[in-house]
Amino acid sequence: MRVLVAEDDPNIRSGLVEILEAEGYGVITAADGQEALDRIATGRPDFVLLDIMMPRVNGYDVCRRVRRDNPELPIIFISAKSEEIDRVVGLELGADDFIQKPFGVREVIARIRAVTRRCLRRPGADRDDAPFTFGDLEVHPAELRAYRGRRTIDLSLRDVKILTALHRRTGEVVDRETFFTECWGLDHVPNSRTLDQHISKLRKRIEPDPKSPTLIRTVHGVGYRYEGR
Repeated sequence: MRVLVAEDDPNIRSGLVEILEAEGYGVITAADGQEALDRIATGRPDFVLLDIMMPRVNGYDVCRRVRRDNPELPIIFISAKSEEIDRVVGLELGADDFIQKPFGVREVIARIRAVTRRCLRRPGADRDDAPFTFGDLEVHPAELRAYRGRRTIDLSLRDVKILTALHRRTGEVVDRETFFTECWGLDHVPNSRTLDQHISKLRKRIEPDPKSPTLIRTVHGVGYRYEGR
């Protein structure tokens, strides 16, 4: 899934890119409104994070033009403008959500996951979203969630990709190269430590006892394995 970050402040832009890439998204960027329109036309993002006060073409006008041609493309406005009228205008133009600067990482993650769920539920979306059993968990990819009884566990897009890769190869060892290809993408080459750290964080949320994992087992020197029930 690809996201466009349209933001003229390079520090905020790089921070948003870091958050999104850590969640498992492909990211394209734009530093002004005209570049955002060009990126939308050529990069075909699945949704857009859009600053309001940008050079050349402001975020409101970008949203107006996008909505004429693509009424279904999700847009989240990100702006330092705090007046209620600004939020109202943004939503009336067709924005799906509104994040006010300064914002926290958790807030951004929660909002992009909410928009991602809507994207994954759209008819014709390119996805494999059938729920599946993973040990004592029920994993619902389109919801970015897993369930253990009545307990809900929120997942990132990359978490879902990792669990799906393991589930498809139940009983087999999934090597690091396969994880990198399917869960990070060919254009992004993380190191082995990146994978290990992500698996460690995922275990803390899904394993009954993260210190003695039974769902995602380590195969030293090779990768990881899910053995099934």
